[in-house]
Amino acid sequence: MSPTPAPTPAPTPAPTPAPAVSPVIAKLLDAVAQRARKADVFGEVRVEGAALHAAAKASAEPAEFRLFVESEPGGQILWVGLMTEARWLSQSIEADLVHTGDKIEDLLAEELVDLGWEGYRPGCEHFRDTKKLYTFRTPLPLDLARADSAEVIDKASVALLAYEQCFRALGDMEADDEE
Repeated sequence: MSPTPAPTPAPTPAPTPAPAVSPVIAKLLDAVAQRARKADVFGEVRVEGAALHAAAKASAEPAEFRLFVESEPGGQILWVGLMTEARWLSQSIEADLVHTGDKIEDLLAEELVDLGWEGYRPGCEHFRDTKKLYTFRTPLPLDLARADSAEVIDKASVALLAYEQCFRALGDMEADDEE
């Protein structure tokens, strides 16, 4: 008896190309990525499409900070956020906030001021997205038509660093070496 040949796999469909990123958005993300690397507070920093991904350097579970553009009915919005697949990591952040009585918006505002961005009172959304990532994110009130300007690059860089400084101190975002 001869072995039955393995079925031929169906051809893999061609990936859908990512939407083109405008040159001004690409310049913004590249410039902020350079600053993030120089700050040396993140793990790997990379730009993919319309998003900058910066790994949390010492988190107990994988997590990443992002600066990303989303299209909304009224135009494009630049967001800064923290994402993780680890439910317990998200819960550890929430537990710290409940325990201390702090509001994430207040902590973010303090970090922004410490880094030189005064007058912006950030909001923060917290949810589990469609890709099952626990997400904390904040919209940035920046004019994306001028995304390649020094002012927008500076403020976007400050927002990313403020997110890192704020969240590093919460939950298990800074793992103990002894664990």
